[in-house]
Amino acid sequence: MEKSGRKDCPNIQVNLQHCTCTYISCEKRGKCCECIRYHKERGELPGCLFPPEIEKTYDRTIEKFVEIHKQ
Repeated sequence: MEKSGRKDCPNIQVNLQHCTCTYISCEKRGKCCECIRYHKERGELPGCLFPPEIEKTYDRTIEKFVEIHKQ
């Protein structure tokens, strides 16, 4: 299935089963490649790399990731 000149993610159903992002209405949810690219362009990491209590704050900064993993 074509969408905007590219194929839809063939793994979206499997990805959605494991996606821990709480931003349910995000158009990139379950499309890991697009999600990673989006956050990388902003100097962030995707929410799936954070524990649930941090992911819910939407603080996806690299600094926050390092801070929580120093503990």
